Amino acid sequence: MTFEEKLEQFADLAVKIGANVQKGQYLLINTSTDTLDFTRIVVKKAYEAGAGRVHVNLTDASFERAYYENVTVEETANFPKWVVAQREELIERKGALLWIDAENPDLLAGIDAEKIGAQQKAAGNALVNYRKAVMNDAIAWSIIAVPSQRWAAKVFPELPENEQVDALWDAIFKTVRIGEGNAVENWEAHIATLHARADQLNAKKYAKLHYTAPGTDLTIELPEKHLWKSGSSQTPAGSTFIANMPTEEVFTLPAKFGVNGYVSNTKPLVYKGNIIDDFKLTFEGGKIVKAEAGEGQVLLQQLIDSDEGSRYLGEVALVPHESPISASNILYYNTLFDENASNHLAIGEAYPTCYEGGKELEKGQLEALGINTSITHEDFMIGSAEMNIDGILADGTVEPIFRNGNWAF
Repeated sequence: MTFEEKLEQFADLAVKIGANVQKGQYLLINTSTDTLDFTRIVVKKAYEAGAGRVHVNLTDASFERAYYENVTVEETANFPKWVVAQREELIERKGALLWIDAENPDLLAGIDAEKIGAQQKAAGNALVNYRKAVMNDAIAWSIIAVPSQRWAAKVFPELPENEQVDALWDAIFKTVRIGEGNAVENWEAHIATLHARADQLNAKKYAKLHYTAPGTDLTIELPEKHLWKSGSSQTPAGSTFIANMPTEEVFTLPAKFGVNGYVSNTKPLVYKGNIIDDFKLTFEGGKIVKAEAGEGQVLLQQLIDSDEGSRYLGEVALVPHESPISASNILYYNTLFDENASNHLAIGEAYPTCYEGGKELEKGQLEALGINTSITHEDFMIGSAEMNIDGILADGTVEPIFRNGNWAF
C-alpha cells in the first residue's frame, strides 16, 4: 500500500468511522496549518460522504506563540464571543466536530503560566454549553493527529531531520490500524473487543478499585450506577462515532469524594504547549490536597486551580501495558496516543454518559450524586508494567483486575 493510499484510508476513517459524517450534516474541523495537505483530503471525503457544509478553523503555531508572548494577562482572560457562537450553531444544527491535531509539545514553553491559566479558565467558562454537548455525546466528535516537523523531531530526535516526519506517519498509521487489510473492518473488530471488555466490568459492578505500583497507592470508589464504556459512542439521533483514534481504553467515572491515597505519573503530560512531568498527586476525600512536580509545577498548580472541580477526578480508564501503542515503545508527547498506551485518570469533569441516566441530568443533579463537574478534563498517564489493580465488590471481596500492567482475566 502506497503512502497516498494510506492517507486516503486515514481520511476515510476520520470521516466515516471517527466523526461518521451524515448526509446534509455540517462538519467543523479544528486544525493547524501543519495539516493542510491532509485536511484537504478530509474535506473532499466529507463532501463525498454527503456533508452539507464543511468549515475549517485554521491556527498556526507562530500565531499562537505571538499571542501569548505579547498580550497581557487581562487580555488572556477574555474569550471571543464569535467562537462561542460558532460552537452553539454547530450544536443547534446537530453537526459533527473533528480535530486534526499536529501538536508541538513545546509550543508554549517559557510562557507565563498565569496567562495560560487565565485563558484556560476563560475558554472553559465561555464554552459551557459546548462542553456539555461533547461530554453528553449530543454531537458526534472525533480527534485524530498527523505529524508536524516539530512534533516528529520531539518523538524521534535520534533520526535525521528528513526522516522524522515519515517515521511518525508510519507509527500513526499503525496505531489507527492502517496498512494491514481493510482498516474499517479492523476498527469494527477492535471496537467489538473493547465493548466485550466493558461488558465484563459492568457485570462485576465493583464498588472500588485499588491501584498499587511504585509511587502509587490509590483507592477509587465507583458510584453504584457507574457504567464502563469503550471507544464507540452514539448521538441521540443514533449516529455512532469514535471520539479518539486511536483508542485502546475502557473507562468510567469515579465517586467524586471517594478517592484516597497517592498516584504518580508514568509518562509526561503535555498541557497547553508545555510538559508537566515527574509529578505525584495526593488525594483525601476525593480532593487533591498535594501536588508535586519535577517539571511544570506552576502549570500543574494552575490546572488544579482552574475551578473547584479541577481538584477532583472525573475519569478512570484502563489500558493494558501490552497494548499495541505501548508495545511500540514510542513516547508520543501527545495525550491522544500516550493515554492509549497506559492506564490513566483525568482531572476535572466526568462523562455523564458513564452513569445510568446521566445524560439527562443537569449540573446540580450530577453534583448531588457525587459526579464531578468542571471546566477542565485533562488526562494523565499512570500505568506501567509494575501496576496491579484490584476490584473490590460491595461485600468486600477482592478480585484481581490487572497484574503486572495487564488484564488478569
